[in-house]
Amino acid sequence: MAPYPRSFSHIGLSVPNLDAAVAFYRKVLGLYLIMTPTEVVEDDSDIGQMCTDVFGSGWKRLRIAHMATADRIGIELFEMQDNRPPEDNLDFRRHGTFHFAVQDPDIEGLVARIIAAGGRQRMPIREYFPGEKPYRMCYVEDPFGIVFEVYSHGYELTYSAGAYD
Repeated sequence: MAPYPRSFSHIGLSVPNLDAAVAFYRKVLGLYLIMTPTEVVEDDSDIGQMCTDVFGSGWKRLRIAHMATADRIGIELFEMQDNRPPEDNLDFRRHGTFHFAVQDPDIEGLVARIIAAGGRQRMPIREYFPGEKPYRMCYVEDPFGIVFEVYSHGYELTYSAGAYD
């Protein structure tokens, strides 16, 4: 028997400035702040030990905040001590996560707000099925170099036509 599809819970993002990131994701994307920025230190507390399990010893301290989208998907923001930007913020040949996506029927408006807040538009807004369906998308970047996509319609609608031809 094949496994049933799981629901998506959250994604974790490493940011250079937690307070600035919380402000950006609240003001520009409209995310809900569900846990204010909190400091966690490397110690024997439950959360300290959990972080050591994940990061290994020597992580010292971090700051974390939890946010959520309108459809209850979590965005967990981490500001790690001594963090540094990646050499290439879109290392598409590296295995692992390289972007996430949000949905807004007003792509132009959201892209404009992202740019006004210090982000960047990485490509023109494109249509998936020009003249046939109104599905549009655009890759953008937040002010901290994190690349993500903006879709006009839901993922399942956009790709339900199958192939790109």
